[in-house]
Amino acid sequence: MNTDLYNKCLNYDFKSLFERKKYKYYDAGIYNLNIIGIRKTGDKSTNIFDDVLVVTYRTFHSEKETRKIFCITTEPGTYYLNNPINYKGTAILVPGQYRNCWKIGKHNGLYKALVQCAPVKVYRDGDKDDIYDFNAECIDFGIFGINIHRASANNKTKYVDKYSAGCQVFSDPVEFNSFMNLCNKQCNLYGNKYTYTLLEEDDL
Repeated sequence: MNTDLYNKCLNYDFKSLFERKKYKYYDAGIYNLNIIGIRKTGDKSTNIFDDVLVVTYRTFHSEKETRKIFCITTEPGTYYLNNPINYKGTAILVPGQYRNCWKIGKHNGLYKALVQCAPVKVYRDGDKDDIYDFNAECIDFGIFGINIHRASANNKTKYVDKYSAGCQVFSDPVEFNSFMNLCNKQCNLYGNKYTYTLLEEDDL
């Protein structure tokens, strides 16, 4: 876990930030999830899980907002930066709010995760090095399988490697299962669509 980023997120007022950015913040009803990724500052690939995913919501038991923070990567691993699977280059999700763009489905047909179901924006990094290219001139828009899933099924994973070619990926399967449990609760109440908001550390 990126301790500095984790600590920034513990009590951060995401609702006010969303209002400034004119994003939708879900604070009506129980288990109406705000799913928020925060990308660590820097353009050099570390190939480790150094970003965080924050989920805020209300429960049956309290009007006070509940907050969970998980260890993820929002960027592809070094392997796919050097070996793009798309001729335009490796996908890197562009920061922004993507409303109702994910649903519960099977990641690669294997296990339940949040799978992309509507178009999103990605940077295309095609120069095959370990520097992320956040180039606005190389933005692609569409459905590319930018899923929210886990790495290993059994153990917490240190290196991203082949686990992400642009997806948002959990390091720890226990944390991922906890996240999916929350997603199932939302699905039972509001239907099978999820909004994901990707921020940058400098936004905080």
